[in-house]
Amino acid sequence: MTDTTTGAELRAFVEIFEQLAEEKRQIVDQQKEVLIEAKGRGYDVTILREIIKRRAMDPEDLAERDAVLEMYQAALGM
Repeated sequence: MTDTTTGAELRAFVEIFEQLAEEKRQIVDQQKEVLIEAKGRGYDVTILREIIKRRAMDPEDLAERDAVLEMYQAALGM
């Protein structure tokens, strides 16, 4: 590879990464808007975030987490 080819290829990788980073920022902004709208309609955003997190988890990991949580709560008399 020549220096010109290497430079052009490197520039392309950097530009692609930068474009993806911009798209990611836009998606994050859109997600924030969805939560703002939900909050405006009276939903608890903290609970919504927890639901979203739990839905993304592996079912076995979620079941294990819930079991440990229940065990800890029982130990604390909750």
